[in-house]
Amino acid sequence: MKRNTLIIGGCRSGKTAHALALADSLGVIDKIYIATCVPLDQELRERVDIHRRERGEGWITREVPLALAEVIMETAAENRVILVDCLTLWLSNLLMEGLENERLEDCFGALAEALGAAGGPVILVSNEVGGGIVPENTLARRFRDLSGKLNQIVAGASDQVVWMVAGIAVPVKSPALT
Repeated sequence: MKRNTLIIGGCRSGKTAHALALADSLGVIDKIYIATCVPLDQELRERVDIHRRERGEGWITREVPLALAEVIMETAAENRVILVDCLTLWLSNLLMEGLENERLEDCFGALAEALGAAGGPVILVSNEVGGGIVPENTLARRFRDLSGKLNQIVAGASDQVVWMVAGIAVPVKSPALT
């Protein structure tokens, strides 16, 4: 049953809804939702509340702004599904910690190792941010570039990758496609 899945797409493309449906379809009773968002303003607090309502009952929420690989290693189990929402917010949190690119790439590698060692399915949600215009400032370009690198590493460590477009799940990588 162990299968890691990356669900990627643009903002408001249906990534979280698809991730929740996928997690529910696994028939696992023990469901862990790893929230990486640090709700610093009212709008983010409202989004967090919406996500809580969408999850419904039966989910254990862990707020993990930084130590993602470590928490996956600690909580992954054969009879448990983990849903990480989302990788781009995790990257934002790491950037706000002032980490240099080399240290960030170490964090990406640790995440990939945790996914490989996880004893049960892990579903990860991430935004695709590289499909638009070139950002005008250095930090935004760094974020875009690092997001692309992170998504590539996680896709490589995942058994399947799903691209969400307007609420439609498009398989990009699956055991049947490889």
